[in-house]
Amino acid sequence: MLGLYILKHMEWIMKTIGLLGGMSWESTVSYYQAINEGVKAQLGGLHSAKICLHSVDFAEIAALQQSDNWAALAQILTTAAQSLEQAGADCLVICTNTMHKLAPQLQSQLSVPLLHIADATAQQLIADGITRVGLLGTRYTMEQDFYTSRLTQEFGLEVVLPSSAQRTLVHNIIYNELCLGQIHDTSRRVYQDIIDALAQQGAQAVILGCTEIALLISTSDTHVPVYDTTAIHAQAAVNFALA
Repeated sequence: MLGLYILKHMEWIMKTIGLLGGMSWESTVSYYQAINEGVKAQLGGLHSAKICLHSVDFAEIAALQQSDNWAALAQILTTAAQSLEQAGADCLVICTNTMHKLAPQLQSQLSVPLLHIADATAQQLIADGITRVGLLGTRYTMEQDFYTSRLTQEFGLEVVLPSSAQRTLVHNIIYNELCLGQIHDTSRRVYQDIIDALAQQGAQAVILGCTEIALLISTSDTHVPVYDTTAIHAQAAVNFALA
């Protein structure tokens, strides 16, 4: 009877995580796996996460990104986010770094908290004593200020970016390979060279600021620590769900 009571109590206190995914689905798979593994690690047995998933068509999203139509993107993601809240999600997790450009707009339309990927990453960096960090991601994430300004203004981190030519390489590999599930050793070497260049500029660590990059690069591939935003964000969701 006691075991049954504990099981029911655990199920009662576990919150439901709303995943806004599909951007791309390759990394959304990583979120689903990491969150469920995180819940199992803390609760054991047959426990898994309570998750609502809304997965969009990334071709539509990528086309609107390319045409700089962020208003249309905001409408699509707001509708998706609200559908997750209506389905019973207690928080929202956007399973991509780039679309956190729209995080403030989405949060304003929700009554549940949006767990920001940059916040979770910055908190981990600070806990590890990192003050100067390199950033890899899509061109939008690296070049627009919605991400870097959050790291610098809210957390006091100094952000180092690749050169313009390197940013193009990073961006193209994400969209033309990683989002299609293509993993190439030649591209891994390109990223390794860019990470080395960031380290030479004084970066103590490098943020893998696109959720697909961890499909290509891990800590064992580099001489400096790399921070997998997918794993960090997923753990933040687990912590929220079990708090």
